[in-house]
Amino acid sequence: MNDTSTWVILFAAIFTNNILLANFLGMCSFIACSNRIGTSLGLGTAVTFVMVTTTIINYAVYHYVLIPWGLEHLTFIVFIAVIAAFVQFVEMFVERFSLKLYFALGIFLPLITVNCAILGASLFMVIRRYTFFQTVGFGLGAGLGWTVAILLMAGLRQKMRYSHVPEPFQGVPIAMIVTGVLAMVFMGFAGMVSIT
Repeated sequence: MNDTSTWVILFAAIFTNNILLANFLGMCSFIACSNRIGTSLGLGTAVTFVMVTTTIINYAVYHYVLIPWGLEHLTFIVFIAVIAAFVQFVEMFVERFSLKLYFALGIFLPLITVNCAILGASLFMVIRRYTFFQTVGFGLGAGLGWTVAILLMAGLRQKMRYSHVPEPFQGVPIAMIVTGVLAMVFMGFAGMVSIT
């Protein structure tokens, strides 16, 4: 059992151990969908919702199904199946109630299924032996941290449209450089608290 406070885990997952900027999980949709703040906010909200919900569901499945039945070796497959099923639900919900956001996110909404940050959050929950409330805090913090990172990137990329960026660095290269700088900025919080 991990005895770290749920609030410390929540804070650390947002800032000091940001799942994207410290572990570099979820980079594909981060780079591809960080061109506009509106799209980034919509995707960040969807990722946060999916991350919180799937970590809760996966916690229950792991502790009340897999462990009692001795099926821990199926953890990866079961976690991926839970994530895929839940993302399908979210995709249908977004399509039904926000068609504009659905088309803005495009192919990246169903790709939340293969966003390694979502699976990473569930696996960290198991590896770090979090309690239920710690799992909720970590899922929420990791989702909010991912959202903060993509919103920062979207804001910076919008500003870079009006800046002179040398041609070889335009597009993905400058996005990767800015991501590295953001990661170093978030490393500055590392002395405050750690959850590993």
